[in-house]
Order: sequence, then structure tokens, then C-alpha cells
Amino acid sequence: MPTLGSSELILNPDGSIYHLNLLPEDIATTIITVGDQNRVTEVSKYFDSIEIKKSKREFVTHTGFYKGNRITVISTGIGTDNIDITFNELDALANIDFRTRQIKAEKTRLNFIRVGTSGSIQPDIPIDSFLMSTHGIGFDGLMHFYASGQVRNLELEEQLQTYLGWGQYNIHPYAVEADSDLVEIFSSNRIRYGATGTNSGFYGPQGRSLRLQTQISDFNEKLAAFRFQNQRITNLEMETAAMYGLSKMLGHRAISLNVILANRATLEFSKKGHQSIDALIQYTLEKINEKHLV
Repeated sequence: MPTLGSSELILNPDGSIYHLNLLPEDIATTIITVGDQNRVTEVSKYFDSIEIKKSKREFVTHTGFYKGNRITVISTGIGTDNIDITFNELDALANIDFRTRQIKAEKTRLNFIRVGTSGSIQPDIPIDSFLMSTHGIGFDGLMHFYASGQVRNLELEEQLQTYLGWGQYNIHPYAVEADSDLVEIFSSNRIRYGATGTNSGFYGPQGRSLRLQTQISDFNEKLAAFRFQNQRITNLEMETAAMYGLSKMLGHRAISLNVILANRATLEFSKKGHQSIDALIQYTLEKINEKHLV
């Protein structure tokens, strides 16, 4: 079994993983991810007790207990580049022996639940509603750096690529499905469903234009009209597809839950975003407790 060199598995002087500043014992197997570092405390304030509080850069981590369930909540920051760091390092904490620098023979499966915000591109999905990402469709390119074909929906990718015709702009979307077990666990009559587009930026890559002209004038309208096996692209954000892809390749489970703060089709934005996000946090914690997620 190969030993991972110090330039590949980078550890801090205290033995913690480089970016996250965490030790293997600091994380639970159930991990809630949030983009905003200030949202970590909005989750952990509901914990009965907190045993770990650590931070480095935008990565803030709290691990504690909620009704007997050990849970970690971690801020990833924005974008799939940060997801690449966060998910690889969390997997390393679970499945690499830091003493020997070798991959463990027996793997630990982690459960990732994203509690995030998003913008709808469909007029019938109202602001402040909850949406579960049945698929993550990446327009960012991260999965193209990995041998990821075995976890991707290649038929969906091919149909979307043909439909969009955006190869001239060097846009080659990839698609990964949500974990079916977690879909069932977090489903209820409060949840809407749809394929989520994951973008490499907030402005031009999501069809927004302030002072810069974008290359694709009908970006959102084109995506909104696409259909695949009665599925449609419902919303845009910046993390989900990378989460789904990395999790499946590493043998973990992931689900992305979104509060719809903006509706791009109707040009509305939530006036009670904080309350809606708090409601999704409480919903997530109760589902974890109800299903005893392990």
C-alpha cells in the first residue's frame, strides 16, 4: 500500500489536516455543510452540547450532540473549489491513517447534508420554499479532473450538451444523482424536487450582468426549458454537483437541501431569508434525529 507524501497529505504541526485544521476525532459521521461561516453557529445553537469548535480561514467547524446524535457542522465557503478541499480533507480524516500516511483498509462512510441557499429559474417555485437537489449538474468543470465517469449520468450529460450547444464556450456540463437513501430520509410534503445547476461564479456564470456583458444572453431561459425523463433544472447555486460527485467517488452519501431565496424568472428576492434558513436548519436536525442517521 503506497505511503502518501508530505506534499500530498499535508498536515499542520499539531497533526491536523492542512486547510480544515481538524484531527480525525474531531468529526462525526453525520456532517452538515453550510457555505457561510456565520451559519455554523446558527446550526450548533440547537445542539445540546458542543465538544469541538475550530476554525481556519473560511472553514469553521463545530461538533456536538443533538438529541443524542453526534453531528458536525462545517462551513465550506463558496464554490466547488472549496468543496474539493473540504470533501477530500474530511474523507482523509475518516479514511487515512495520519500516523502511517496510508489509506485504511476498512473505510468509514460519511453522510453529508448541505443546508444552503439558491435561486430558482422556474417561475412556479416560490421564494422561501425548500428544494431538494435530485441531481447536481456541474457547469464548473471539477469532475473533469477526476476519473469520475462511473458516478456520472452520462446520458443526461450527452442530452444536455446537445441541447445547449455551449461547447463553443468551453462549457461541458457533468451530472451526478443524489444519494437515494438520503433522498428518502429527508423527503416530506414540505420539500420540492429538481435538478440543481452548479455554477463556477455568481454573476456571469449564472447569467447575471451588472456592468459586464455575458456571452449567453438566454442562459437561464435555456436551462429552464430543458427536460430529461420528466426532470427539469429548477435552481442554480455553486456547490451541489461537486458534493455529489466527490461523495460518490469516495463512497460517501450526500444530499443538498436549498432554501429558495431568489426567483430569477419573476425577479423576486426573499424578505425573510434568515427565518427561512432557520426553518430549514431545524427541519434538517429533526430529520437526522427522526431517522437516527448513521
